[in-house]
Amino acid sequence: MKTKAFIIILFTSTTIFSQKFEGLAKTPPMGWNSWNKFACQVDEKLIRETADAMVSSGMKDAGYQYINIDDCWQGKRDSLGFIHPDPERFPSGMKNLADYIHSKGLKFGIYSDAGWKTCGGRAGSRGYEFQDAMTYARWGVDYLKYDWCNTEGLNAEGAYLTMREALYSAGRPIVFSICEWGGNKPWDWGKSIGHLWRTTGDISNCFDCIVDHGSWKSWGVMQILDMQEGLRVHAGPDHWNDPDMMEVGNGMTNNEDRAHFSMWCMLSAPLIAGNDLRNMSESVTNILTNKKVIAVNQDKLGIQAFKHSAEDSLEVWYKPLSDNEWAVCFLNRSTTPKSFEYIWKQKQIEDNFSSRELNVKDIEYNILDLWINNNLGTTNNNLSYEIPAHDVLMVRLIPIP
Repeated sequence: MKTKAFIIILFTSTTIFSQKFEGLAKTPPMGWNSWNKFACQVDEKLIRETADAMVSSGMKDAGYQYINIDDCWQGKRDSLGFIHPDPERFPSGMKNLADYIHSKGLKFGIYSDAGWKTCGGRAGSRGYEFQDAMTYARWGVDYLKYDWCNTEGLNAEGAYLTMREALYSAGRPIVFSICEWGGNKPWDWGKSIGHLWRTTGDISNCFDCIVDHGSWKSWGVMQILDMQEGLRVHAGPDHWNDPDMMEVGNGMTNNEDRAHFSMWCMLSAPLIAGNDLRNMSESVTNILTNKKVIAVNQDKLGIQAFKHSAEDSLEVWYKPLSDNEWAVCFLNRSTTPKSFEYIWKQKQIEDNFSSRELNVKDIEYNILDLWINNNLGTTNNNLSYEIPAHDVLMVRLIPIP
């Protein structure tokens, strides 16, 4: 009599998560986004012309890569649930637009929302995350800004994790920008999910103000700067604090634009321009393309600056750089000029987070003014300077061998 052996194999069910695409943002992303200047007034003509202007203005040569369409590009979903662009605004389709942007040596970004609808009332990605991710991959998208409107009942970390999974499953490396506004502390959980996360609500094109929209507020440059307190320990290569897109060229004074840009570079913030690149003044172009200031932002250490002191509306910020160099930014928040004398020999700068020390007693540094490209002497001498209202003095300290 033959016997049969029965082998029972027990499978344990485990959930296998994927990951974000690593290494896409080793330095803060640089690019342009349509929202601050154009809001919902976007179409393919604007986007093509902006890509052309990014090249012709010198911004591409300065390091800018991304052309990002924000809200209101969406049309309707088809019978299978796949999203299509608005046929009147983008008649050639997103794949053709992406191909055009790529032909310029640039990268293509797009926008969606974790809720049922976007902030502009278009179709959001809730319930369609994997379909949308496949669509973006097919179009050739390189960057996704993912907003947080109309998300009633959703857990923020879970919602962004779902889209991270969808993007990874689609197979195309895409920078993932978490635009959750900071309400659920994305700096605590965003590192493994996205490449950058918004730390605040929306910026406004003013230097020092709060704009009340009734049910929500937008913030001036100085208000957003103050909101970064305590967050630098969460930022670094491939995971950045994002204090929102820039307002350079959108109506502030030249001094204010320069201060705004300088502080975003000191913060290791993503440098996402928000102005009309097709019609920039020479001064705005010079601010956005200053390679010496941008180099501070793009430094490979990826260490965010810290505020060392604040007295009589004059703040002093320090940022450790590679090769034992430092960036120092003197910010005048006042509406009047500020004169000061800075005695380097009295400063003992220690940054426990980066384990870096600036010891001017033992090491002499050259002082390079990054905006006028002028040597201001060395740290063996006191620095005397007057900073105009709402402006900065931004320098790089370079050790003398």
